[in-house]
Amino acid sequence: MPDALCAALNTPGLPWLLLTMAAAGLVRGFTGFGTALIFVPVAGISLAASQVISVIALTGIASSSVLLPRATHDGDLAEVGVLAGTAVVTIPVGLWGLSFLPKETVHWIIAISAGLTLAALVSGWRYRGNVTLPGRVAIGAGAGLLGGLTGLTGPIVILFYLARTTAAHVVRANTILFLAALDVILVFNLVIRSAIAPPIVLLAVLLAIPYLTTILIGQRLFDPKLQTLYRVAAYAVIGLVVLTGLPLFH
Repeated sequence: MPDALCAALNTPGLPWLLLTMAAAGLVRGFTGFGTALIFVPVAGISLAASQVISVIALTGIASSSVLLPRATHDGDLAEVGVLAGTAVVTIPVGLWGLSFLPKETVHWIIAISAGLTLAALVSGWRYRGNVTLPGRVAIGAGAGLLGGLTGLTGPIVILFYLARTTAAHVVRANTILFLAALDVILVFNLVIRSAIAPPIVLLAVLLAIPYLTTILIGQRLFDPKLQTLYRVAAYAVIGLVVLTGLPLFH
C-alpha cells in the first residue's frame, strides 16, 4: 500500500488533475453533467487512456452517494433503465477498441467528441422529433461505446436530454442517474479485465476529495431560475479544457 500511495502522489501533473477535478465537480453539482468533458481531455495529457477511464469511473461512483438521493426522486427510472441496459452491451466493445487503437487516435476522438458536444450545446441545437424506443436504445448503445473507448460517457445522452423539452430538474436527474449507472458498468468491466491497479484506485480517492467537495457546493448553488447562467459558465470551462487537451498542444 505505501508503494501504491507513493505512486499515486507522484502522478505526473497531479496538481492540475486536482484543480481540474475540482472545477468538474462544481460544474456537475449545478448542472448534473460535465465531469468527463472537463476532466478527460486534461487527464489524457498525463495518464494513459485506460487510467483516465478508471479514474473517471471510480470518482463517478463516489459522487453518486452525493447526487443520487435527489436524482432518484426527480428522475424517470424506466427511461434511464433502457439507456443503461443497452450501454451494458456496448461498453465492453469500446474497451476492446481502446486496447488496440493508438493513443493519439483516442485523443483525437476525445477532442472531436467533446468539441462537437460543446458546439451543439452552445448553438442551442434541439431535435424536435419524437424519440422512440429504438432511438433510446441507439442513444444508450452509442453512449456506452464512446464511454468504453474514451471515458466520455456523457456527450450523447447529454445532447439527447438537452434536445428535449423536459423540465430542467428531470433532465438533470436523468443525466445523473444514467452517468452513475455507466460508471458502475465501466468499473465492473475494468475489474474483470484486471485493468484497475492499486495506485489508480488511490489516485481516484485523492481526486474524489476536491471533487465531492465542489459537487456539494455546486448542488447548493443550483437554482432552476439561474440555469442559463450555469450553462454559460459550464460551457466556458468545457471550452477551455477542450482546447487545452487538443493533441496538437502536447
